[in-house]
Amino acid sequence: MALSHQHTFPELMNGKKIMYVHGFMSSGATQTVDLLQQYLPNTAIIAPDLPIHPSEAMELLRKWQADERPDLIIGTSMGGMYTEMLYGTDRICVNPAFQMGATITENNMLGKQTYQHPRKDGVQEVIVTKALQKEYREITELCFAQVTPEEQTRVYGLFGDKDPIVHTFDIFAAHYPNAIPFHGAHRLSEKVLIHYLLPLIRRIDDKQEGRERKSVAIDWTTLRDDYGTAKSSLQKAYKALIMQYDVFFVTPAPTNQPDFIPNAQTWIAETFSSPAWNCCIHTNFPQFLYCDYYIHTVKTEGFMGTNLVFGSDEFKTWEALITYFERLNGQ
Repeated sequence: MALSHQHTFPELMNGKKIMYVHGFMSSGATQTVDLLQQYLPNTAIIAPDLPIHPSEAMELLRKWQADERPDLIIGTSMGGMYTEMLYGTDRICVNPAFQMGATITENNMLGKQTYQHPRKDGVQEVIVTKALQKEYREITELCFAQVTPEEQTRVYGLFGDKDPIVHTFDIFAAHYPNAIPFHGAHRLSEKVLIHYLLPLIRRIDDKQEGRERKSVAIDWTTLRDDYGTAKSSLQKAYKALIMQYDVFFVTPAPTNQPDFIPNAQTWIAETFSSPAWNCCIHTNFPQFLYCDYYIHTVKTEGFMGTNLVFGSDEFKTWEALITYFERLNGQ
């Protein structure tokens, strides 16, 4: 159940199609495509090589979107910028470069450039001119042109908190509510894919299928040790749980501890990053929680689900809880 380098998710996006849109000076042969196919073996991953001219790239992408009818489009960097404009499909924009004109200058991308991955047309070098830079500046001005309430539910943005190349969180958040930070840099590394992208894909897949999972609520009191650090095996347990359950964190409502809640939310966000986004419940009456399992340090009288008492003889550690949920296997 715990994630590993060899773990795959055949049930995730099963029988569906994902279109991947690569970044600047990359191609459809990027390692990210191989990783997506490795972790999602029952999903068709398609990834066109994009023309260097942005208007031609958008024309090609819209044709692929119409012909292939992907269930999900994922774009990174420049590809994230293009992906935002592929309206009508569920989409994830990873570190989208909505200011490509400035990005080219700031990262010394003018002049001769070599593609990072082989292309099907055999072209491996290109000259990035100021005229081409102007084309990119013009294409980015077309972003966000068709944002509707429906589109706002379709599009997610993932933004690395240590990205040195693009900084477009605020631009995206001004148009879409699903702007989600994660712990990472610009490139979509394997670690980011496993721990941050796949849980988001799972959330989208559940939504598309109308799939309801069992829910687990974790009380704030079970998370930290006396030094304020995550308890042993907590991260391992959380990463396993989120692939089979809807997981929420429970903190006291601010009416009785006004200084406590911001600290709790910050700690949870820093510790668990993007999978915990929008998953905090603030209440002083946990007995009224509508969920299947509640992990707390005390038995919650009146709670209608299964109360798991952390620290008890049965569940002394998070390892014991991992074993318990492994046996349940999502039930």
